[in-house]
Amino acid sequence: MNRTVSLITLALLAAMIAAPAIASQPPMPEWDQLDAQTRDTLIAPTRERWNSDSDGRERMLQRAQRWDTMTAEQRKHARHGIERWKHMSPEQRVEARALYNKMHGMDQEGRNALHEKWRAMTPEQRKSWVEANPASAEHDPAH
Repeated sequence: MNRTVSLITLALLAAMIAAPAIASQPPMPEWDQLDAQTRDTLIAPTRERWNSDSDGRERMLQRAQRWDTMTAEQRKHARHGIERWKHMSPEQRVEARALYNKMHGMDQEGRNALHEKWRAMTPEQRKSWVEANPASAEHDPAH
């Protein structure tokens, strides 16, 4: 995982340095126009995760299938959530899991009411609420 993060960081730094040169270049080709080596480079991190986590393969496949059925707007929303998750502290993630678990299956009106209630709580009240409403692994947004 750290290797993948390091490779991504290195790629982003290289992209930032090359950005002025890239700006004048034509747009990147569509997937079908990529050569086999480039496709393999892009797929390698997923292949590595698939091979190293046999218990997580079903979840990976389910996520890919769900992603495939999403609209562009839903994908944008999902990407935003992923970015928010990356920047959360461990405590915030526990809270997010508990809220997600509680909201799962609620109608929009119920979710809105819980969201308003949550916003009005003090940190101590939130901690008590999370302890009283622990997240189940079944509805964990991180898995």
